[in-house]
Amino acid sequence: MSDQNTKILRGRTLTFHDVPNGPDEKHTFSFEEDGALLIEGGKIIARGPFADIAADAPDGTQIVDHRPHLILPGFIDTHIHFPQAQVIASWADQLLDWLNDYTFPAELKFADKHHADRIAKGFYDALLANGTTTAVAYCSSHPNSVDAYFEEAERRGMMMLGGKTMMDRNAPADLCDTAQSSYDDSKALLEKWHQNGRARYVITPRFAITSSPEQLDAAGRLLKEHPDCHLQTHINENHNEIAYTRELYPDAAHYLGVYESFGLLGPKTLLGHCIHMTGHELHVMRETGSVAVFCPTSNLFLGSGLFDKSGIEGAGIKTAVATDVGGGTNYSMLRTLDEGYKILQLQRQRMHPLTSFYWATLGNADALSLSDRIGTLDPGTDADIVVLNARATEPMALRMQTIETLSEELFLLQTLGDDRCVAETYVAGTACKPA
Repeated sequence: MSDQNTKILRGRTLTFHDVPNGPDEKHTFSFEEDGALLIEGGKIIARGPFADIAADAPDGTQIVDHRPHLILPGFIDTHIHFPQAQVIASWADQLLDWLNDYTFPAELKFADKHHADRIAKGFYDALLANGTTTAVAYCSSHPNSVDAYFEEAERRGMMMLGGKTMMDRNAPADLCDTAQSSYDDSKALLEKWHQNGRARYVITPRFAITSSPEQLDAAGRLLKEHPDCHLQTHINENHNEIAYTRELYPDAAHYLGVYESFGLLGPKTLLGHCIHMTGHELHVMRETGSVAVFCPTSNLFLGSGLFDKSGIEGAGIKTAVATDVGGGTNYSMLRTLDEGYKILQLQRQRMHPLTSFYWATLGNADALSLSDRIGTLDPGTDADIVVLNARATEPMALRMQTIETLSEELFLLQTLGDDRCVAETYVAGTACKPA
């Protein structure tokens, strides 16, 4: 539920308008050293210098003073697995072994709605503790899990995206649906949850290995019937995965060609990983407007490979960044950005901290086609906000004594920050960080 009371948040406000490559590109972001947001009814009504916002605010408006902390749009996580909350930090080999040894057994438990409800509470607590106000999640193949996911989001007033994982082969029998049942279940859940309040449904075939041609065709029909929905899946994460996919779909020109042939690509298609891409696959992604989602901590943890941000974006493809819990090792977008920075450094693709924070806010919102609602501090958008304290730990406070610029402060937050740096998280104007 949004907070209907009028309030002012005071602090050092930072929001983005475009991709910044450095501090000299002033047109790409707005920063106020003593800034403020006027919030009412879950929306940002005005943004500007504190003196101006306070002077124009109604008498008696509550002022919440977060100085000297930074106030930014809430973080957006574009790829995460809700049923894997108890799988994170499981010792593993690589992708396919990890799925069979840990992920599938954990997902079987979500047939029990009480289990799904319990995990949902911990899952959402972890997101909010880390300043994440919107995420795009894979639920399990059980409709129960989708209901638990969206019911908890509704209780907390969050804009969340997600859907039932469609998988009809190469997994435990009790996890598998069928092409028809996955279509029927997904359609019913979509009709129940999509645009119900802040919920957004995502059509979710796990990946080509666990979906038969008939099931991918069903997913394509769903997307054609509901073009305002997103679709999410995985691609080109691991060499063994790619080889197995080619065995299962020998007539496809390449991995992406499998999804292309069933009409699964488009501007609202989120393709997790995109590590081992061919030139023709990049061409198809650009032509269809599909989005490449970078999952740095899971790519490192599972030894999958290095995401080529420069090459993918240079090919004209939108990118997003995500935690990918539970293959990913942290719910924090700060930790995720830090590991992403290191992956790019290995390829001599140095990423400026302003670019990093753009990516986790407006960049991800734009990749989701939701920048009119989230990812910025612009008036008229939803008041989903994170407040960051760059002095949250002793090592950070010590480093801050020498920091002179906003860029340096952001890089400190990215490099040493975690949930301890999140002073507060606001969802639709309501303070929500768990105690």
